[in-house]
Amino acid sequence: MTTIDELLAATAAGVEQGSVPACQVAVARDGEIVAFETFGDASNTTRFCIFSATKPIVASAIWLLLGDGSLDVSRPVAHDLPELADAVVGAVTPHQLLLHTAGFPNTTLPVRDAGQQAMRLDLMATWELEWEPGTRFEYHSESAHWVLATLIERVSELDFRDFVEQRICAPLGLPRVLGLSQDDQEDLAPLVPATDEAASDSTMRFNTPEWRAVGNPGGGAFMTAADLARFYQALLTDPGGLWDAEVLHDATSVVRCDFDDPMMGIPANRSRGLVLAGDDGMHTLRYAIFGEACSPGSFGHAGAHGQVGWADPATGISFAYLGNGVDADPMRPGARASRLASLAAALEQ
Repeated sequence: MTTIDELLAATAAGVEQGSVPACQVAVARDGEIVAFETFGDASNTTRFCIFSATKPIVASAIWLLLGDGSLDVSRPVAHDLPELADAVVGAVTPHQLLLHTAGFPNTTLPVRDAGQQAMRLDLMATWELEWEPGTRFEYHSESAHWVLATLIERVSELDFRDFVEQRICAPLGLPRVLGLSQDDQEDLAPLVPATDEAASDSTMRFNTPEWRAVGNPGGGAFMTAADLARFYQALLTDPGGLWDAEVLHDATSVVRCDFDDPMMGIPANRSRGLVLAGDDGMHTLRYAIFGEACSPGSFGHAGAHGQVGWADPATGISFAYLGNGVDADPMRPGARASRLASLAAALEQ
């Protein structure tokens, strides 16, 4: 067992040793934040880019549409986006998009087009498949979630960024996280490259006002570690009944994709929006999300450069760690996040 003080000391060591310029760590239990600290050149109000830890938040918006019957995960995308009827993307299903089995993992959108639905659809109509949808897993860094965001807009008749704010963030008591206006870009932790090589990393674009305003649904949310821990608390108990109970249970506990992850060499263990720890003893290898003591029922998601969020139903703990260091070597921030997640998973009850 470990203590909160040990977790905080280990988190602070990352800044003291120069591994990361600034970071935050948060632990929540029983709906309450029990620890929240910031280290380095930031404060507890500073928001960090959470990169791909954004994906479950956007997926949770899809869960709302599944719960009210306005979206069918087995129906081709073209049913709701007829502009894509003659495109390969049109035949893909939301189910495949959520599981990273859609077949176009490496497609991206330029900032000038990403924020506008019509321009997005024009570009999506030109996308090509890299492999047959539904036949393998390969992480879709951005492409799948741009399609999901467009589905949210079409079905709900709301801008996807507004939908996330109004239907997810506001009911959970969280601030807007996607699509930050110029007036709402104060107190954001700037990304700091660890090396000259890291300075050209694609994630550095989230230092620009344009990309912060676009609200990339695959990796462009900004929030504090405390708010991310609160989001995972909501997934544990859903006290306000935000999501349909069956849809939420499926998303947080049912493995829908067990294809091997080509990067990790183990089953991906993906639900419709989350990574599930599983009982195969390989949970600590799943993107450095889970601590060694996390139960098989734990669920969460990582983000580039060591961002982590997860919840463990066995202990009621949710955990979040965020930093602003950009490292060209993913192993270093991954190892740091894994150490902290293991301390959090073993906290005294």
